[in-house]
Amino acid sequence: MHIVIMGCGRVGSALAQTLEQQGHTVAVVDQDPTAFRRLGAGFGGRRVTGVGFDQDTLREAGIEDAGAFAAVSSGDNSNIIAARVAREMFGVENVAARIYDPKRAEVYQRLGIPTVATVRWTADQMLRRLLPSGAEPLWRDPSGGVQLAEVHTSAAWIGHKVSKLQEETGVRVAFLTRLGEAMLPTSATVLQEGDLVHVMMRTDEIDKVEAAFAEGPEEAHA
Repeated sequence: MHIVIMGCGRVGSALAQTLEQQGHTVAVVDQDPTAFRRLGAGFGGRRVTGVGFDQDTLREAGIEDAGAFAAVSSGDNSNIIAARVAREMFGVENVAARIYDPKRAEVYQRLGIPTVATVRWTADQMLRRLLPSGAEPLWRDPSGGVQLAEVHTSAAWIGHKVSKLQEETGVRVAFLTRLGEAMLPTSATVLQEGDLVHVMMRTDEIDKVEAAFAEGPEEAHA
């Protein structure tokens, strides 16, 4: 996958190096050309000097071929503008933005852009938003037979009820994260864009559950 990162500070440079080590192609955009020194001599990706929400700059960075975009500059406004441009103008599927002011999280989430607050930032969290796949275990019972996990959910489930998701996948939805806040869904709760789904499931059924979440409702394949 090709991934574009706006911001070459400590977070951006660490993401770029990690993603390149995983075999992805990476382009890093920053207004300050000296910031690219953080990438090191061994970095093989693109270094693009410019404003991260400028369309021409993004095209130079390969945004039209990108599968993911990370906005991790030092400015909340710049991050949200760049994330919107990547999502709305170029149709990038996986977009994530770092935010310094948690009070603005709801704005980001309403625009369908997953956010990572600086106070709880880790590389794993940002990578999870850029490269969503499978299940991320959050808790296991002492026997290891049951676990709570955040499971990547296909967009095909958007608009369907939690009860349908549970019926077809065999899991129990423990809670959703919506607009940056945890909520306890009912069987009538309808999944929305940007929801993070946390489920309880048997550990030995994780492969089956991941596949069902990734494929979408059965009717979509009929």
